[in-house]
Order: sequence, then C-alpha cells, then structure tokens
Amino acid sequence: MARVYDLLMQDAPYEQWVRFTKLMLQQYHSEGQRILDVGCGTGEITHRLHQEGFQMTGIDLSSDMLTVAQQKDPQAAIEWIQQDMTTLEGLSEYDCVISYCDVVNYLTDDQKVQQAFHSIYQALTHGGVFLFDVHSIDHIRNDLSGATFAEVRDDLSFIWFCDPGELENSLVHDLTFFVGNDGKYHRFDEIHEQRGYDHIVLNAWLTQSRFKVQGVFSDFRETPSTDGERWLFVCTKE
Repeated sequence: MARVYDLLMQDAPYEQWVRFTKLMLQQYHSEGQRILDVGCGTGEITHRLHQEGFQMTGIDLSSDMLTVAQQKDPQAAIEWIQQDMTTLEGLSEYDCVISYCDVVNYLTDDQKVQQAFHSIYQALTHGGVFLFDVHSIDHIRNDLSGATFAEVRDDLSFIWFCDPGELENSLVHDLTFFVGNDGKYHRFDEIHEQRGYDHIVLNAWLTQSRFKVQGVFSDFRETPSTDGERWLFVCTKE
C-alpha cells in the first residue's frame, strides 16, 4: 500500500489538516512546538507541519510507510518510529498528538480504542492537545458501506469494494491495484478493516482516559457540529 498511497491520496485535504492543527494549538496550547503524528503513513502531514516550524515525530505500524516518509526528505529533522498506537513506549512531554485520516477507525475493537486514548494521554505534557478524526456514522452507513470505487490512470488503476463487516458500523475494504512499471502492470491485493464509533461513545472513552473534550467539529468547520462526513475531536490533557 505504501507504494501507491500518495497517488491515491492526491486529493486529500492536507492543507486543511495543517490549518486545523495550527488553529487548535493557537487556541488551546499556544506555546506548543512538539507534535507527535500517530499513524503518520507516508508522512505528508508530518512534513508539512515540520515546514511550518514544528518539531515532529511520526509513528506508524508499517515500516514500508515510514520508509517512504523518510525518503521524502532524508535531511529533515523528523524522528520516524515504528510503533503500535495502543502501546506507545518512550514517548512523552509532547505538546500535541495528532491522528488524522481516520486512523482511529482502523482500531476495530472497543478495548483497543480505549488503550490508544490512554497511551496518547501518557505521551502528552500537561495541557497538551489531542486532535484526531474519524468517519461519521452517517458517512459509513450512507456513503461507504456497500459502495464500489474504481479509477483508471496511466500509472495506476484500482477497484475498491467497501463492504459491511460483521460488527455494527464496520467496513471491509477489498482493494485490487494494477501498478504500471516499464510498460507492464503488476497486480496486488489488500484487505483493510475499519469500524465506526458514535461520537457520544468516543466522548465517554476520552473522558475515562481523563481527557477534556473541548469540541467535536465536522469537515473542518470552526464551530462544533456532528453533521458531515468527518468528525474532528479536540481534546486537552487537564
């Protein structure tokens, strides 16, 4: 997936994630400089925030993703670490933790989500900010579950079946890629699983982890809302 991730994500709202991060830091932790990017993937957001002057650390479960991230700018003073977000180790005193692009939805077990929240809480300094997003339940049910997506390009083609999973509000992404190279196309397949969680449930788990939920925002709006496709949570470590 790391080989084609950036091609698939060309239209992702990277600038909006960066802007949202800066806006929330200004509001809740204006002196914050150290940011931990949890589930950083190929590091696109990590690099952009580094270019804005922040001290960045990127973690991901995939070593392939981290290799691509590091190769984008080998001289950048960014620390890349392979870790599981549910059991972060040796990471502390961060001013901000971010986890964007529905990373939390890849935790398909209630306990894993709660473990991740607790682990992230421990990685933050007092007054630190935790920012993350998830698919809204309406988006999962009305737009994703049962849908099929396909695209044909010169260098990459794919077909993506997004089927309902066994658990409520869960998804099974069945992806087939054809990647062009030297006039030939190579096929590879991947299965990804995600699960949606109601914002009320997420609020409760965050509170149990001792976070204060400052607000839930939809689709980068600047006022709290739970309408829309993407919920963005703003939490602080009190």
